[in-house]
Amino acid sequence: MTVELSAAPGETSAATRKPVILLMGPTGAGKTDLAIGLAQRFPLEIVSVDSAMVYRGLDVGTGKPDAAMLRRFPHHLVDILDPAQSYSAGQFVRDARCVIDAVHGRGNIPLLVGGTMLYFRALRGGLAELPEADPSVRAQIDTAAIELGWPALHAQLAAIDPQAAVRIQPADGQRIQRALEVFRITGRTLSALHASAAPPPSDLAFKSYAWVPSDRERLYDAIAVRFDHMLRTGLLDEVRRLYERGDLHARMPAMRSVGYRQLWEYLEQKVSLDAAVANAILATRHLARRQLVWLRGENRAHDETKWIDALDSESSAQMQRIVAVICNDNA
Repeated sequence: MTVELSAAPGETSAATRKPVILLMGPTGAGKTDLAIGLAQRFPLEIVSVDSAMVYRGLDVGTGKPDAAMLRRFPHHLVDILDPAQSYSAGQFVRDARCVIDAVHGRGNIPLLVGGTMLYFRALRGGLAELPEADPSVRAQIDTAAIELGWPALHAQLAAIDPQAAVRIQPADGQRIQRALEVFRITGRTLSALHASAAPPPSDLAFKSYAWVPSDRERLYDAIAVRFDHMLRTGLLDEVRRLYERGDLHARMPAMRSVGYRQLWEYLEQKVSLDAAVANAILATRHLARRQLVWLRGENRAHDETKWIDALDSESSAQMQRIVAVICNDNA
């Protein structure tokens, strides 16, 4: 005899949950090309999960599809903000939920693609209630960073929130600042607040896939080749246009994006162009490494995530078979 368990009050049964495909992976792994290939074959709509692609004018350096491709295969949550604005995980979750509901309403399946792991975590695991930014607290932290350096503030963070310090690099001023700011405002650590996050809505069935090259050195080589291609196709001119606007500065979230931050330093005459390029490639490799660490952590938390070797010659066909099954089940 088969016993079917009914959903708890306020929950949706597994059979009626609506599918959402998550395609996660490090920068330079080829996620965008894969997503477009899948959207050509199946009733999918692409939703960007990228904290830099949200900005208008950050095109070449983010690997954003060109205008012609975006007309053929629109990407939701791309080009929704001016670079002078900020964006948060909370805003992403709200925007993504609106898009997901609209896509389902059209009878299609959302395909969320990107490498901003915090956004994936917030959407899938629930979101903590965090305080709004406090300019006075941030100014105090910035002053301390100027006097002591971000590694020293990272050490302060490690003393109060070891879990956050493990995830955040000693030179990542933006994230160190936010973690310290939250603690100073609330008296609670960022890790504790995330641990107490409200559960996500239960009406979605996340189908999670990690698109990860099995050979890390080949990924790092591909990152260098990709950045060289970006330079040859206008990245420096793109950063110069942003620099010459006059209302942007290096501490803004958009300008802290990998590649933009390093070329901005060149335009400020702080480093040579060769040094800026080398720094950008190194920073992109470090970003890929952090994304892989996040993915391993997410895999422990959500063991249903399937890892697919992006270098395997059969990997694209494998993803097509997977998506075909999801679409058939949703029909």
